[in-house]
Amino acid sequence: MRKKIPALREALEGRFETEHALIVSQILAHLDFLDEAIARLSAEIEERIAPFAAQRDLLTTIPGVKQRTAEVLIAEIDVDMSAFPTPKHLASWAGVCPGNNESGGKRRSGKTRKGSKWLRATLAEASMAATLTKDSYLAKQYQRLRGRRGPAKAVTAVGHSILTAAWHMLGTGELYHDLGGDYHTRQHPDRATKRLVRQLEALGHHVTLEPRQVAA
Repeated sequence: MRKKIPALREALEGRFETEHALIVSQILAHLDFLDEAIARLSAEIEERIAPFAAQRDLLTTIPGVKQRTAEVLIAEIDVDMSAFPTPKHLASWAGVCPGNNESGGKRRSGKTRKGSKWLRATLAEASMAATLTKDSYLAKQYQRLRGRRGPAKAVTAVGHSILTAAWHMLGTGELYHDLGGDYHTRQHPDRATKRLVRQLEALGHHVTLEPRQVAA
């Protein structure tokens, strides 16, 4: 910023009269009020979430899920998963499970149900945070789906995966186990090979594959 000091000095030149001081004081007072309100609400949340602290800490092992996110998940879906026979039931209830709208061999728009807007918003935030985690299954899932389905549906898919993981974890008490960014490549090497060949051919290359000889 040293190079911009002259411009900063010029920007600071002006008038600061009594009416300006009044407005600024009101803004600062409002900020203090909001800080106090946040502190009171945070203390209340901490007291109410105390019986479920173990489950909250468990959920925070999922990439993209921080403390507040875990608290919202518990508030919205509870910690008892017996109400949802399978993770698909939970995803459908939450509105993060795309519908299978197909008729006459034609697949129409598979829009999600409305579900809980608070839960969906929280899952969307967690999904975006998860996409920034390095070499994780969720980050790779987003990258893989974004090109084919668009960013919005990719975020919904990652949210679906987070909710599925939460269902299993709350039911078993186990920590999150990341499958790794190369999970789909390991599970479906032929699909990965065909995709890479298509990409090279689209760039104008002629590709010939030969199996690697494994030394005895």
